[in-house]
Amino acid sequence: MSGKRYSRQRELIYQCLLHTDQHPTAEMIYSWLKPENPNLSLGTVYRNLNLLSEEGIIVRMPFPVERYDAVKEPHPHFRCRKCGGVYDLEGLEYDHGLDEEAARCSGHEVERHEVVFSGICAHCVEKH
Repeated sequence: MSGKRYSRQRELIYQCLLHTDQHPTAEMIYSWLKPENPNLSLGTVYRNLNLLSEEGIIVRMPFPVERYDAVKEPHPHFRCRKCGGVYDLEGLEYDHGLDEEAARCSGHEVERHEVVFSGICAHCVEKH
């Protein structure tokens, strides 16, 4: 890891992420590491996850994004990383074939998928 000064706790958290496929929450990481690291606090886990994310070492996955939508048919969305706005992406069709392919590859019963694109929305681009 590069960037900020080395931290044993940050390294512990990073190694924990490297050795799981569960996409854990900060609380999960804390509960896994706390028994052998009694001085670890939940705040420390959050701070270090934020640092690792800001440095581009890990990816923050906003699951679930608590939003509401009256359009119940599946459709893609765009989330602005500057203002936090969420918009429908018009003109992109839902790909039912992707559901079928995911089910075939995984053995899961896939009912639907969600696509969320992220970047900077047109409104924020205009402002700058």
